[in-house]
Amino acid sequence: MSGSMSTPTSSPTSNSGPVVRPPASAMTRYSAMEALAALLTDELVVLSLGGAVDEWYTAAPHLREASLFQQQLGCVTPQALGLALGLPHRRVVSLDTDGGLLFNLGVLATLGNEQPGNLLVVVWDNERYQSIGGPRTHTSSGTVDLAAIARGAGVVHASTVRDVEAFAAACAAGLADQAAPHVVVAKVDTSPEGHAAAGHPVVRRKHSDGREDTYRFVRHVEATEGVTIMGPSEHN
Repeated sequence: MSGSMSTPTSSPTSNSGPVVRPPASAMTRYSAMEALAALLTDELVVLSLGGAVDEWYTAAPHLREASLFQQQLGCVTPQALGLALGLPHRRVVSLDTDGGLLFNLGVLATLGNEQPGNLLVVVWDNERYQSIGGPRTHTSSGTVDLAAIARGAGVVHASTVRDVEAFAAACAAGLADQAAPHVVVAKVDTSPEGHAAAGHPVVRRKHSDGREDTYRFVRHVEATEGVTIMGPSEHN
């Protein structure tokens, strides 16, 4: 998920004292979001909770109504998969996190079996559970490789990227491919220090809550697809 990666952390060793661990990536999540937002037009986006919500709200203002915000850990990619299968003519983007995907790795097997060609899965991997204070996820070990797990589950186009250029290229390839799903694991720095050093704008909290966002998203899908998903209550 998301958390501070630019502040060195230490772990005691029996011989040499603290070991300083470098950041997972010099690419900030916000810079990657800006690159992705520039590629999107009428896609539907599902994203997790935490800092990614406000960053995406700021980085992609043209996609606010098309974005389903604040979905729970383990639910982001499954919900995006449901949208992709229900709307096979519509491109769907899942903005998941390392922590969220680790909550539900089984969805990768479903992707491998279903092969939704209209689904792009982006995993913001900062190797931390930022929303609960920053404890490390398993991806911080260097042995757990989410892209490799995805490939093993049948998602052939799964890769890990560490810079904005590679990230944008991988996302563009995924958006252009209509035959198979793509998974892009983006190693990102989500620390306030990294955000400021990159010259990004101040990210402010969005004012709407999850319920309002859900209604707005559903109405957007209804309007753009010409369907009724949530009709009026029989009592009003």
